[in-house]
Amino acid sequence: MGTPRNTTPPPPPAKPVPPLGRAATLARQFALAVELPFVFVATVLIGGGIGYWLDSRFHTSPLFLLVLGALGLVAGLRELVRRAFRAGTGRG
Repeated sequence: MGTPRNTTPPPPPAKPVPPLGRAATLARQFALAVELPFVFVATVLIGGGIGYWLDSRFHTSPLFLLVLGALGLVAGLRELVRRAFRAGTGRG
């Protein structure tokens, strides 16, 4: 009556992940190049749209439009830099 044997088989070795081919890299770069302008424009339009709505609601034209439009511009630039940096380092 010795110690019980482990009857479960060992896990299979991990398969190495093949590197991305040139076509996949080009497709990823193209997708990023197409996506970035839309991200930038969307942040400015959303900020400006909310500002326009607030200006019409509180009769403060063009205060909120300018402030929130500028915040949208800053947010869009920040997002562009963040995504470009992430794509450049290969983490995205």
